[in-house]
Amino acid sequence: MEKISFETDEGTREYYVLESTTLSGNTYILVAESQDEDCEALILREENSGDEETAVYSEIEDDVELDAVAEVFGKLLDDIEIQTEA
Repeated sequence: MEKISFETDEGTREYYVLESTTLSGNTYILVAESQDEDCEALILREENSGDEETAVYSEIEDDVELDAVAEVFGKLLDDIEIQTEA
């Protein structure tokens, strides 16, 4: 499983990439801090950074978009249950 590093305001954080998908022209990744079965995960949308070597990701704030992407990841990973928080 691929592990990637993110630079945040709090410093560097590492995540495992569980899955990626493209929906309506946007690329999304499902990441988690651990490979444990019961862990919190994030769905992030790739933003256009203008730099081919560095990707920029942001959390999805729109509930409709988040639910749609979570449903796609749920179908791709049928052994994982995805629940979104309101």
